[in-house]
Amino acid sequence: MLLGGIEAGGTKMVLAVGDENGNIFEKATIPTDTPDVSVPKMIDFFKGKGIEALGIGCFGPVDLHRGSKTFGYITTTPKPKWGNFDFAGAFREALNIPVGFDLDVNAAMLGEVTWGAAQGCESAIYITIGTGVGVGVWVNGKLLHGLIHPEAGHMILNRHPEDPYPGHCPFHGNCLEGMAAGPAVEERWGKKGFDLADNPKVWEIESYYIAQAITNFIFCYSPEKVIVWGGVMHQEQMFPMIRAQVKEMLNGYLNAPIINDHIEDYIIAPGLGDEPGIKGALRLAWEELQA
Repeated sequence: MLLGGIEAGGTKMVLAVGDENGNIFEKATIPTDTPDVSVPKMIDFFKGKGIEALGIGCFGPVDLHRGSKTFGYITTTPKPKWGNFDFAGAFREALNIPVGFDLDVNAAMLGEVTWGAAQGCESAIYITIGTGVGVGVWVNGKLLHGLIHPEAGHMILNRHPEDPYPGHCPFHGNCLEGMAAGPAVEERWGKKGFDLADNPKVWEIESYYIAQAITNFIFCYSPEKVIVWGGVMHQEQMFPMIRAQVKEMLNGYLNAPIINDHIEDYIIAPGLGDEPGIKGALRLAWEELQA
């Protein structure tokens, strides 16, 4: 069957036509503009393609409660004109097909559980660290929504003892996003991350915050896999630094062989490369069609 997927990000929209096995046959990317500019372009991409359902993994916050009048809406985002926008409804009305809808990092988590590095896991987390920080949570064999949905990127952290930076997040300052997202790296050091690759202090501080958050996630969610990606994590030297600091912060408290002896198989990059989000959107479409 043919399915459509949208990975809706704050800077770009990734569109794909694929199938229930995660195969992608056609793909396109458009910039994220205002809804009146971006949405008609996305609708035009899918028209005439014969898709039976559409899945959307969307930047948040979003309303995921099916009984709510605003289910499928983006809610309080500061992005101009996207606040209180009926994202799922716009495509449901235009294409007249079932539309699955979830948070972008939840879609990525779903892609990794279905076809990627978290296959077979009853619990796992997917962390993306880029322009912002998002965390998708898979618990007891399903995505975690809860009161709204996890916003674990805003977990409050202890400051690195050598870091006077106040934090980029206007809401919380020293949360994970405020201290470790791409804009925080650039504001703290005056350069983008790819221009700082050879500065070890940058990545020591960065890995300290990410490891601290992962340690908290391990205690809170007890994941069988921790998948970390996003633009910041393209600095591959980060993985061994994060793993070492997580083990130090756990301090032997958990008797888990995969952490104690094989942490390189526990804190990992996605199995789907840069495609867990869009492939997860295809899975959302398939699940909506089955429902």
